[in-house]
Amino acid sequence: MTRHDHPPARRRSARLRAALASAAVTALGATALAALPGTASAAGGLTVQYRTSATGATADQSEPWFRVTNTSGASLPLSEVKLRYYFKADAANATYRFACSWAVKGCANITGTFGTLAHPTATADRYLEIGFTSGAGSLAPGTDTGDLQLRFYQSTWQTLRQSDDYSFGASQTSYGDWSKVTATRAGTLVWGTAPDGNTPTDPPTTPPPTTPPPGGSGTLWDDFGYTSHTDPRISANGWNVRSNSGGPGVPGATWDPSNVTFATSNGNTVMTLETSTAGTAATTEQTEVLTKATKFRNGTYAARVKFNDAPKSGPDGDHLVQTFFTINDLKAPMADDYAEYDFEYLPNGGWGEPSNILYTTSWETYNPDPWQAVNQHTESRQSYTGWHDLVVTIDDSSIKYYVDGQLFGTHDAAYLPERPMSINFNQWLIDLNGQTSTTPRAYEQQVDYVLHVKDQVLTPAQVAAKVAAYRAAGTAFEDTVPTP
Repeated sequence: MTRHDHPPARRRSARLRAALASAAVTALGATALAALPGTASAAGGLTVQYRTSATGATADQSEPWFRVTNTSGASLPLSEVKLRYYFKADAANATYRFACSWAVKGCANITGTFGTLAHPTATADRYLEIGFTSGAGSLAPGTDTGDLQLRFYQSTWQTLRQSDDYSFGASQTSYGDWSKVTATRAGTLVWGTAPDGNTPTDPPTTPPPTTPPPGGSGTLWDDFGYTSHTDPRISANGWNVRSNSGGPGVPGATWDPSNVTFATSNGNTVMTLETSTAGTAATTEQTEVLTKATKFRNGTYAARVKFNDAPKSGPDGDHLVQTFFTINDLKAPMADDYAEYDFEYLPNGGWGEPSNILYTTSWETYNPDPWQAVNQHTESRQSYTGWHDLVVTIDDSSIKYYVDGQLFGTHDAAYLPERPMSINFNQWLIDLNGQTSTTPRAYEQQVDYVLHVKDQVLTPAQVAAKVAAYRAAGTAFEDTVPTP
């Protein structure tokens, strides 16, 4: 939905298939690609205190409570902080759910996602990662978050065993410093010691390579190992860094190629899309990178993307859209052969939403004027700031969206593509109503890699294996997808 400026609302169309009931699935991510071997960390800038209100060796749910204190001499934005609590899964196929019972900072401002360790130990093969939205604010020097009363449980509500969990402390019935929980600030480890070989990194690094699945009938892989937006390899490899005017976004805004940059982070090259404004159309610069070819249809699409709730600089609040999507052109209003499949993150809301929301949307068609849409969407109203593994698969029966290894939404066969598409990333502003200040501000979205395997549906684990194999072989780019 990134070529038009309307929310993913579904309308009826007499010319097309009957509208289908929209899905709504809220997923707590399980970051499978999460860790590299590392050494024990040293504290710096903050401390983490822990207690448990469920002390038994077994329990219906684990109840780790935390309190984070700013020990530095400067303000600490909580949106930069992530905590990890490490535990041993009760079964190889066990899945878990996170809940916040109460928090001084407000449960709406606390996020919880689950991940799998790249290097399992006797006491840890999973972790619960706690994050904060921008609504949690900042800690002044010497202040703390107050209680974070959290809990997690098996999705089947079967009894879980805590006594073999790395981060669990049965005797911790009152708050005390706890080094078996790690904390990172802006991706840098500043507190605690992770289980051996599992120090958190940002961006998350890929586990050791495993045997990748057989290839499909063509693969696009790009590690975005470029030097700048003028690197001739970008065009040679089939990408266009957009400079032409037009939608979506603020009318009159420009699309500035120079705001697409590349830098190395933890050994991987990361592409950054910067969008900026000073509150007027003339000062608004948006960014987009897309394939020149429209040759992608069924199969698996995957990317690791970093969404950001807070701006890089300046005041927050703009109605921003951060994306990964596939699309073809609308040949006529309500044309039946249009197709588009989106991940769209709105860190500050928009389209009538008051705050964070992640949409996945499968489009059949639309009419730009008067607005009419035929699509199916799934949404989750929580913060997704940070790195996420995004996967969408398309076969002859359905479209499935995954976030951090967990199924996020399944959309129906009525929305399958009739024609090939391009692959796109962009970051743009819906309007200038979210933040009316004329103070300049800038936002960043980052991309670690993109992968497409034609005509083959991969699981998130198979995507991880294929990514690991490419990186182990030192392959920066490959495109064997035939042009129709």
